[in-house]
Amino acid sequence: MNRFLIVPRLKVHNANALSSPYTIGFPAMTAWLGGVHALQRKLNAASFTELRFSACAVSCHQIDLQTYQGRGDYVQSIVGTGNPLDKTGERPSFIEEARCHLNVTLAIEYQGVGMGDTDAFLAAVRHHLTTMKLAGGDILSFGNPELLKIDGDIEFGKLTRKLMPGYVLLERRELMAEAMREGQDAIDAMLDYLTVHHRSQIDADGQVMWSAERKTKGWLVPIATGFHGVGELGLAEQQRDPHTPHRFAESLVTLGEFVMPYRLKRLDDLLWRGRYDADNNFYLIEQHPRNA
Repeated sequence: MNRFLIVPRLKVHNANALSSPYTIGFPAMTAWLGGVHALQRKLNAASFTELRFSACAVSCHQIDLQTYQGRGDYVQSIVGTGNPLDKTGERPSFIEEARCHLNVTLAIEYQGVGMGDTDAFLAAVRHHLTTMKLAGGDILSFGNPELLKIDGDIEFGKLTRKLMPGYVLLERRELMAEAMREGQDAIDAMLDYLTVHHRSQIDADGQVMWSAERKTKGWLVPIATGFHGVGELGLAEQQRDPHTPHRFAESLVTLGEFVMPYRLKRLDDLLWRGRYDADNNFYLIEQHPRNA
C-alpha cells in the first residue's frame, strides 16, 4: 500500500527557472526534491519524528517563463529585476537569472504517520508550507492538502487523476545510454535528440514543402538529475550550514520527457527518488530501476 500527501494547485512566484546548467524552463527536479526534503525536516522537528518523504512527483498545470521577445527579435531575453533600489533611487547592478511563475500539484509518498495523526499532520503541512520557499520561489497559495492511499500500480489511476490536467517529467536516460553505446559522447548524444532538422521537398506541382522533425518523437528536454562530488567532504569558509560537511559538485544532466500523467501506467514511471552512490560520489535523483 502506498500513501501520498497531495498538495494541489500550488502557486509559486519567481521560481528559479534553471532546468539544467545549460537551459531554462521548468525548474530542475533537484529543486523540487530539495523543497520536499526541507518540508520533511520541518515536520520532523515539530512532532512527526518518524515521518519520511520517500518520493515525489510534480505535475505542472501552468508555467509563465519570464522572457521577452520584441518584434523582429530572433531570440528571447530574460526579464530581470533589480530590487531593492539603491540609496540614490537607481536600480543596482544584478546578475541575470531566469525566473518563472508556476501552478503545480505535488504528490509526495510518505511513511511514518499514524492513522490518528492525519488531521494534525495536514494542519502542520499547511502551517509550514506558508513559511517556505519552493524551487527558489515564493509560495503564494495552495489548495487544501489531502491524503491518498492506493494499492500500488493497481490503483495508479486514482493518483494520476489528482495530477490532471498537467505534465510530469519522465526520465529518458536510456536514450542517452543507447547513443553513447553507439559511440557518441554525452553532449553529442543529447544534442542529437534535441536538434530540430528542417528539410525541404519539391512536390509534383513544383511547390517547395518544408518539414521539421527530431530524431525521436516526444517533448524531450535536458534535465538535471543530481550532482557529482568533485572534491572531498570538509568545511568551507562562509558555508551556509556550519554543521554539515561541504563539497564542491557539478551537475549531472540527462534527457527527460514531459508527458501527461494519464499516459503513465506504473508508479515507478511517475515518482522521483533520491539516492546516494558513495562509491562514485553521485547524489542522484532517478525514477525507474531500468535507468539505474
